[in-house]
Amino acid sequence: MYPTLFHFGHLVLPTFGVLAALGLMTALWLSERTAAWAGVDPGRLWDAGIFAVLSAFVLSRLLLAIAYWKTFRAFPVLLLTVPSLTAPGLLLTLIATGGWLWLHRVPLLRSVDAWAPCGALVWAFLAIGHFAEGSDPGMPTSQPWGVPVMRGEAMRVQPVALSLALGAMLLAAGACALLKRRPASGSTAGWTLLGAGMLQYLASLFRQPGRLLGPLEVLQWAAVGLILSGCALVLHAMMRSERQ
Repeated sequence: MYPTLFHFGHLVLPTFGVLAALGLMTALWLSERTAAWAGVDPGRLWDAGIFAVLSAFVLSRLLLAIAYWKTFRAFPVLLLTVPSLTAPGLLLTLIATGGWLWLHRVPLLRSVDAWAPCGALVWAFLAIGHFAEGSDPGMPTSQPWGVPVMRGEAMRVQPVALSLALGAMLLAAGACALLKRRPASGSTAGWTLLGAGMLQYLASLFRQPGRLLGPLEVLQWAAVGLILSGCALVLHAMMRSERQ
């Protein structure tokens, strides 16, 4: 695997961080196109995207500092460099971004429709980053499509991260194609969330330790949440279309 892209003295560029930054920049670029397809002002959606990224960065580290206050007081710089994007941080970011859209009178459902392909694209970049650093291992396999755990090792595992990256790219392409058809507001985001949830749940069956039956794991619960949210948005869009 390739966890480090560049290392010169004390200067270290982690592959995951570089790919995450590239994914965000590509998604912001794509949002200018998807905004026009969704009927949203591209400039406003760009500003909202920047606000969301900054909110995620600030709020996640604020939660980290609160949770580990003593450590933060002793080693503030060290703690703030730790990856800290968590579910509570994402929830606060969604609330803050929703408030920003409301204050600036940007249609919420049309905005999430425009962001649906962008989010799938960012997910693809993050999945490639996980593959590069080896942080999303699959179950051992003897099949020819398996990937080595580390360079030079004979043991191979299911290519979960690469499969997710491919699935996310296809999901982004499908969301763009659907958005161009100008469906009811919320439909594109709903189908994208539904597809993302199904992909994530399917991938969890091939991760270590892998589980089909029994209590759900955290990522499986998150996948179920995405599926239910997607279904709710799709049903809302269908009912809205029928009323029109």
